[in-house]
Amino acid sequence: MKKISNVFYITIALIILAVGYGALAPESFGLVTANIKNFIASRFGWYYMMLMSFMVALAFFFILSPYGKIRLGKDADRPQFSTITWMAMLFSAGMGIGLVFYGAAEPLSHFAVSPATEDPNTAAAFKEGLRQSFFHWGFHVWAMYGVVALSLAFFQFRKGEPGLVSATLKPIFGDKMKGPWGTLVDVLAVFATSFGVATSLGFGAVQINAGLNYLFGIEIGISSQFIIIAVVTVLFMASAWSGLSKGIKYLSNTNLVLAIALLIFVVILGPTLLIFNMFTESFGSYLSNLIEMSMRTAPLDAENRSWLDGWTIFYWAWWISWAPFVSMFIARVSKGRTIREFLVGVLLVPTILGAFWFSAFGSTAIDIQMRGVKDLAQFDTEIVIFEMFSALPWSLFISIIAILLIASFFVTSADSATFVLGMQSTNGSLTPPNSVKMIWGVIQSSIAIILLSVNGLSALQNTIIIAALPFSFVMLLMVVALIKALQQEAELIKKKR
Repeated sequence: MKKISNVFYITIALIILAVGYGALAPESFGLVTANIKNFIASRFGWYYMMLMSFMVALAFFFILSPYGKIRLGKDADRPQFSTITWMAMLFSAGMGIGLVFYGAAEPLSHFAVSPATEDPNTAAAFKEGLRQSFFHWGFHVWAMYGVVALSLAFFQFRKGEPGLVSATLKPIFGDKMKGPWGTLVDVLAVFATSFGVATSLGFGAVQINAGLNYLFGIEIGISSQFIIIAVVTVLFMASAWSGLSKGIKYLSNTNLVLAIALLIFVVILGPTLLIFNMFTESFGSYLSNLIEMSMRTAPLDAENRSWLDGWTIFYWAWWISWAPFVSMFIARVSKGRTIREFLVGVLLVPTILGAFWFSAFGSTAIDIQMRGVKDLAQFDTEIVIFEMFSALPWSLFISIIAILLIASFFVTSADSATFVLGMQSTNGSLTPPNSVKMIWGVIQSSIAIILLSVNGLSALQNTIIIAALPFSFVMLLMVVALIKALQQEAELIKKKR
């Protein structure tokens, strides 16, 4: 077995303390984390808006600059995975399960409670609801993932450093990153990853449970969710055991097929012409208003500011907390691609596909709401998509596809996370031992089950959002180190020529 680092033991100790607090005193845990989260949102909202906008500008700079020709690996290296499989992996690990969870519910929520100056439940609010969904799941999040992943991939594959977040800071701090400070950075990354994925497991179990209840009357509760998590745990651990090029590759391709099938059914069975028209107009509106939306903090409008704290600022912190996991996985599967090819793929394709997904599901849900067929806005987030399907033909069939897709995304995210956690626990090994991956799989599932049983998922969500603030400073240091290293690399290339 490859040597397990101190990061493994320190992070597990912190997880036991946090989960123990949440399980033994859930109300106190929830209150404390909610207060800290609200403080961060209200005091650092401007910072998150500036940071995420900076990441978008930086990503486009790298695409257009001469650095774009540099390969993430040696000059002779070529991609390990085909472009389609690579895209499927990006989508599955990045936000696949979230698109199913929020695809209909978020645009509908913005339509019913309009986030800007538009009146709710109007045609203007319809377009605004889609535009805000594109914004929350579009360029900003993928640019942030892309820049962090670029730093990890460049240092790991081009410079031969271990696959650790701390290793990307060596151009600034040198060998100090091999000591306690480097351990601190890696512990923060592993802590955020383990809790982020545990939260996703919890929410995924809740939505699968809601779907099974809606379709087959299976009781909603911790017993059903425990069984769901147990089954999924067995599946993703079996996938993790088979390795990156088998388990995750096949699951990601399965996700892509199921997602495209579900999307096609919704487009055909839903308001087809309306979907394409709303996508075209709303995406154009998103692009034309991107700068204004990126900088909006609403300092003179308390109600609008409250909405921003609950949605946009929450999302930015949420995505940053996921960056160690998602970016590390994206980096791992992107060896051999040029910086330009890598960032164009990471930035443009998921943004456009995600926007069309929200257009299809959101337009269908809002159309049903506007025509008075069913009041979808009254339902909880996890059940909206199934209630929407009930108003369409073939509702049972497409609901089953949706549950299979959620489960498949569920398994892929957990599988990817065990791989990343295994890497981080074994000094950046590209092939972490199965025993370490299995331990992390059990830990993730245990966190989800324990906190589901005491209704502590919201507090857990708050915890990783709190962890996002210190990691955001690490991200900025990673950017400085990356630019410094790219300048040196460009000089080396010139000398060789």
